[in-house]
Amino acid sequence: MSEAASIRVALADSPALLPSLAPLLHQWLPRQRWFAGKGRPVTAFSLVSATEILPVDTGPVTAGTGTGLLHLLVRVHQPATPERSPDDCYQLLLGVRSVLPPRLAPALIGRVTEGPLAGRTVYEALHDPRLAELLLERFRTPGTLGALRFDRSGPAIAADLAPRVLDTEQSNTSLVYGDAYILKIFRRIFPGTNPDLELPLALAREGCGRVPAPVAWFEAATATEPLTLGVLQPFLSGAQDGWQLALRALAEGRDFTEEAHALGRATAEVHTALAAALPTPALHRAQTEHLAAAMVRRLEAAAQAVPELVPYVPGLRTAFDAVAALGHRARDRAAQRVHGDLHLGQTLRAADGFWSLIDFEGEPARPLPERRRPQLPVRDIAGMLRSFDYAARSHRPWNADWAARCRTAYCEGYARAAGADPRGEPELLRAHETDKAVYEVLYEARHRPDWLPVPMAAIHRLAAADD
Repeated sequence: MSEAASIRVALADSPALLPSLAPLLHQWLPRQRWFAGKGRPVTAFSLVSATEILPVDTGPVTAGTGTGLLHLLVRVHQPATPERSPDDCYQLLLGVRSVLPPRLAPALIGRVTEGPLAGRTVYEALHDPRLAELLLERFRTPGTLGALRFDRSGPAIAADLAPRVLDTEQSNTSLVYGDAYILKIFRRIFPGTNPDLELPLALAREGCGRVPAPVAWFEAATATEPLTLGVLQPFLSGAQDGWQLALRALAEGRDFTEEAHALGRATAEVHTALAAALPTPALHRAQTEHLAAAMVRRLEAAAQAVPELVPYVPGLRTAFDAVAALGHRARDRAAQRVHGDLHLGQTLRAADGFWSLIDFEGEPARPLPERRRPQLPVRDIAGMLRSFDYAARSHRPWNADWAARCRTAYCEGYARAAGADPRGEPELLRAHETDKAVYEVLYEARHRPDWLPVPMAAIHRLAAADD
């Protein structure tokens, strides 16, 4: 083994590596939009894996010391809460340089003062075009590198594509390469295959063109199951997201029912393909009662955190009680894999009017096993109905009729493609819409208090629906 190879192994395995980075991570991590543990102190870090994608020069620091790319999976330890586990695993891609050029100043994490990287500057590597291009190169030549495994599906991946980081992500980070590909880097890492890889692969096998098929992906190998780290998919250049299209229609006083109808059809096609590609277990009485009980628990927890919700709890519970009562009837319902977090911002319309669905990760705050669990398709439908209401409420003056027409058109489009109207079981639709509105209340109270009146208006309507 060469001296350079010895250095590389020693750096990845060095017990001093993480302690030397910890002071910088203590300051930097809580400021990142994708860090889920805000508001709780970080008590410790532990290293899950370290891999040098581009070997780091650990010799004496000079002006000519080269750039390195270090991939880390770091477990962040924090005090547990009723809603949060005591620790989370995060994916970090760190650039290492002796001197950071001014153009990369916004990506600075800090300067290491001790350990194997002493005297070097570390920074967010995804903002460095050279290192971002190196990631794409790894996808072009699949294989194993340290703890990482790169895989590819389909034709060869184009090279020499300029990368850029999108600034719209919350729980992940996305890079666009030219106008050809988009790479989603998952930040908070869970054991098991991420649905944002699993479901698009299943839909591609089924021939469903409503979801961009994965081109490549990478994972971390563990003793039990792989950890999905990132997915490369075609970039739908020129496509516009449904949220912005809806807001533009509202601002211009235009109807959005044609688009809503087409979105309903696209949703039904995706649901049909998922049902064909993956198991569809029956939802028996016990599972139906469990579904309703989980909704009640989420309502009670949200009411404890948001006092404005308390007066509506009795009325909202009637929606969940109605679902529990469905379990006493003879009919079983088929559960299946669904999108899990469907709203207008998770849709794209091409210039020819063709709608695609994206971001199948589900609600990132929920545990991965829950997100991978088969559910009733009405959950996605309720999410989209709430999204039409959000769009209408964000416009002044509020256009309630606009939202109502969109909701009707969406359900009609879904029924046209699926052969069953989601309004045919009003108990299920109301309960799932209520559950979604409760989630929104909790989210807005914590992150965007000015938006709290939007879901609270739905809470008022849904609590009175049984009157």
